Amino acid sequence: MKFSFVDREQGSIQKDILSGVTVALALVPEAVAFAFVAGISPIVGLYGAFMMGIVTAIFGGRPGMISGATGAMAVVMVSLVSQGTEMGGEGAGLQYLLATLVLAGLLQIAAGVLRLGKFVRMIPSSVMMGFVNGLAIVIFLSQLGMFKVGGEWLTGSALATMLGLTALTMGILFGLPKITKQVPAALAGIVVVTLVVVFGGLDTPTVASFVAEGGGDGIAAGLPTFDIPIIPFSLETLWFIAPYAAILAAIGLIESLMTLNLVDELTETRGNANRECIAQGAGNILNGFFGGMGGCAMIGQSIINIKSGGRGRLSGIVASLALLGFILFGSGLIERVPIAALVGVMFMVVIGTFAWNTFRILNKVPLADVLVMVTVTGMTVAFDLAVAVLTGVVMSALVFAWENAKRIRARKKIDEHGIKHYEIFGPLFFGSTTLFASKFDVAGDPDEVIVDFAESRITDQSAIEAINKLADRYHQAGKTLHLRHLSSDCISLIQRAEEICEVNVLEDPDYYVAIDGLRQDREDRAAQGLEPKKRKSGMGVH
Repeated sequence: MKFSFVDREQGSIQKDILSGVTVALALVPEAVAFAFVAGISPIVGLYGAFMMGIVTAIFGGRPGMISGATGAMAVVMVSLVSQGTEMGGEGAGLQYLLATLVLAGLLQIAAGVLRLGKFVRMIPSSVMMGFVNGLAIVIFLSQLGMFKVGGEWLTGSALATMLGLTALTMGILFGLPKITKQVPAALAGIVVVTLVVVFGGLDTPTVASFVAEGGGDGIAAGLPTFDIPIIPFSLETLWFIAPYAAILAAIGLIESLMTLNLVDELTETRGNANRECIAQGAGNILNGFFGGMGGCAMIGQSIINIKSGGRGRLSGIVASLALLGFILFGSGLIERVPIAALVGVMFMVVIGTFAWNTFRILNKVPLADVLVMVTVTGMTVAFDLAVAVLTGVVMSALVFAWENAKRIRARKKIDEHGIKHYEIFGPLFFGSTTLFASKFDVAGDPDEVIVDFAESRITDQSAIEAINKLADRYHQAGKTLHLRHLSSDCISLIQRAEEICEVNVLEDPDYYVAIDGLRQDREDRAAQGLEPKKRKSGMGVH
């Protein structure tokens, strides 16, 4: 991928900078909230968002995509931190988390080096649609928690004020782009609503009150410092953190690569999935050694960035540096931002994320796709992204296998030499072997039978076993089975399995291939001088 800080074809320096500042404002409450979910200090979440953001912005495979601390990973971290605290006492949970991030990062880098990122292309559209719908619902539900103070829902004038300010923010985000696109609507909405609260003397939750409610002292802090996680280096420790590392690595990559696909669609460009895997891994390793909570790509903030005009790497770099600036110097200003303004921005993200055309196509797509969409959406909300996507992919694969298993068919004819031909149509694989076997009439067929695979393919070991059993049936009936028009990769597959399936492949210049039952049958024919010889070009199978 060509490296550039600014995508001059789609964006500009001005848009990238303003969009980056907007994203940084939205990152603060998200990072703080996810830190609370994971059971760690807010500053750990903020450090995590900064380090993930800066590394992936510079080295990642998708310019314009934003990474940071995420809820999908936080819900796994909470169990890790809790168990780590029980094992090592106060503060040990965080140390185990940091060590786990290092291992997770190594796994993600390995996935990138092994070029496993390409497998995200195998995710069906129905799964992708279910994913974005589920994620939109998750984002919406997470914002409802902002309407609580001290664990109690806002009521009366406090609720009215919060709703009014949220609606004002959404109105600005909806209306401003119709007037001008020079200023990011999200940034304008946050600034305007903040000024209304400050100069209007309105009593409403702010970032400061949100942090204080979670037990934090504020977001001001110094630079993150290098430190090796303080944990026992033993097989017992590795046995404890390895499953968590694998889960975090998988969740991080799945969410990042699916967000990458979504940003690709929004910008009509193409990112590098394998490069993104490596960058995500490097970001998590850096977090492990510098005291951040790690993370992955953030679909909400990525959409805010894209909708605000951010296209190049500069937008992600500015967002990360601005977030660091807030931590170091601007904490007082950021802490005055009303939560309602940030909620309004996220509600607009929800509206933009949800695939509203889902309702329009429900009665126009196969029922199986509808079930996959609904299942993935529900599981994203109820469990987590990784479980939902894997379930959706498995469901789609099973549906695909079932549909293709029904498509195999055979056209039969007997030529002038009395040889019966079976012309096979459709793939021969584990799902279609039973139907394939039912197509043959071993008892009623003549002594010579040719199975023509010009319109079919042998794809797996189950298919080879099916052919082997079919050849055995014809052999026991004293008849000979030939295969014809196998592609070169099918021939190679059969030859590699010869020790398992006892097959003999004979090639001739006419691209015809014969498989003559079992080895004993071949030996008998050779002893009798009947072993087929290579035929000259122009001659057929006989």
